[in-house]
Amino acid sequence: MSASRQHRVAVLVLEGAKPLDVGIPAQVFTTRASMPYEVRVCGATPGLVTGGDGLAYYVAHGLDALEWADIVFVPGYRFPDRDDPPREVIDALIAAHGRGARLAAISTGAFALAATGLLDGRRATTHWHYTRALMARHPLVNVDENVLFVDEGSVLTSAGAASGIDLCLHILRGDLGVAASNHAARRLVAAPYRSGGQAQYVPHSVPEPQGERFSATRGWALHRLGDPLTLDILARQAGVSARTFSRRFVEETGYTPMQWVMRARIDLARELLERSERGVEQIAADVGLGTGANLRLHFQRILGTTPSEYRRTFTRGE
Repeated sequence: MSASRQHRVAVLVLEGAKPLDVGIPAQVFTTRASMPYEVRVCGATPGLVTGGDGLAYYVAHGLDALEWADIVFVPGYRFPDRDDPPREVIDALIAAHGRGARLAAISTGAFALAATGLLDGRRATTHWHYTRALMARHPLVNVDENVLFVDEGSVLTSAGAASGIDLCLHILRGDLGVAASNHAARRLVAAPYRSGGQAQYVPHSVPEPQGERFSATRGWALHRLGDPLTLDILARQAGVSARTFSRRFVEETGYTPMQWVMRARIDLARELLERSERGVEQIAADVGLGTGANLRLHFQRILGTTPSEYRRTFTRGE
């Protein structure tokens, strides 16, 4: 977009809106002489909106702001996996997109965009705690559970609150260029650039089980990640056929046994990178991945970063 024209930004505050998620786009794009943006904060109707975390918001605009805007931000909100936003909100988002507005979700705001159907067949992300819920509620969305943000052109999504800053700076960079984005980052005392593909660094990439039939087998495997672990070995430990084990394991965890083992190995590698001085080759051997090249390959695939970059993340502040 040209830097010479005024950009119109609407921040749509839904019931249960998270304060930081609301504040980020409102502050990044707030109207000032150096920034060609005008911001309107709106709700389903003008007036008081009950927020999350003990706060409420008084918004001056209703859904008419979406007719005016060319960028619409949807901040995260509480309990997004329970109910979709009101139908009139969904229709207004669809109409805004149809007129050419970009829709950008922060954190669980992705659920509101998914409810419009505009994310069907597209990549998207959300806060790591809700990625599986988003997958379950909107199976046509290609949810990437690791990245900081996803830019699909006219629809953009980001992970938890702080990554909303990264998304806003990414939009600024595209609209006004690197210098303006870096200036805004300095004003926010934020990192000037983190790519959308950078990992969220969720606490654990191994999913929480939905059942307990094979909990003993999972515990047994977690203590033997450095050893060979095949489907047959795991099934034998569980006392069932490989076919039965594989089918029921997927039902419990949402992952195949070998996908689960790989993620468990990556989690152990993360802990060793954080807490030890061991080299990548030694860690690869310790977690059952054999070589450093193999560890780097799967680390990049699952977390979107390298072991060395991951370790640096935990040593920069020391």
